[in-house]
Amino acid sequence: MPSLIRALAITLLLILCSPALATDLQSRVEQLSKLDLTYMEQQRQLIQELAGQRLGRYFNGTLDNDLALLQELLDKRVVKGSQTRELQAMGLIMGEHLQRELGLNWVIYVDKVGRTRALRYREGDHYLFPMTMIARRREVGNEEPVIAIYARARDKMLRSIPANPYAPALD
Repeated sequence: MPSLIRALAITLLLILCSPALATDLQSRVEQLSKLDLTYMEQQRQLIQELAGQRLGRYFNGTLDNDLALLQELLDKRVVKGSQTRELQAMGLIMGEHLQRELGLNWVIYVDKVGRTRALRYREGDHYLFPMTMIARRREVGNEEPVIAIYARARDKMLRSIPANPYAPALD
C-alpha cells in the first residue's frame, strides 16, 4: 500500500510539474511590435544626440565611423559602465551594422529570463544579442574594444550561416 501511495504521489507531481518545467525550458521568438520599434528609435536618437552634443560627431551609417564613434564615447568616458540605457543604445548602433552586413533580422527573443531584442538569420536558431554586448562588458569593468566585440559577433554568426556558393564574399 505505501508503494502504491508513493507511486500515485510521484505520478501526480509529474503531471502537475510537467507544464511548468516545459515552460522553463522553452523559448519563443516574436516580431518587433510598434512599441519595440519606437523604443529602438528613441535609443538611436539618445545616442546620436549624446555623440553630437559631447563630441561634435554623429553616426552616419558607415561601419568605420560608427564603431570609432562608439569607442570614443567609451574612451572619453562620455558613457560610463553604470549607464545601461546608453550602453544598450550603443549596442543598437552596432547591431544595425551586423544586421546590414549579414542580412539579419531584428526579433524579440523571449525565455525564462525575459524579453530581449535579438538578431537572427532568417528563420534559424542562431541569435546575437547586440543590445547587451557592450553593456554587459562595461558594467563589470571589461574594456574590450568595440571593434573586437563587433568582429567576434560577426565571426560567430558567419560560422552559423550556411554557405551559399553563389553569394559574394562578405569580407
